[in-house]
Amino acid sequence: MALSTIDILLDALKRAAAAHGLHEEKLGRHDADWPQWYAEHMTRTLGEGGYRLSGHSAQ
Repeated sequence: MALSTIDILLDALKRAAAAHGLHEEKLGRHDADWPQWYAEHMTRTLGEGGYRLSGHSAQ
């Protein structure tokens, strides 16, 4: 059964949240640049899973 886009993104967000918690523990402080960190982590892990984000397509 194929995962829906929502399921894929939800899983990526949950994994990013867990990984980011560890990242902040190592930093020893709140990461004010968390949106950038999440975007990079999610792009990397989705790519490793075989998913590719594409740019906006004109309709």
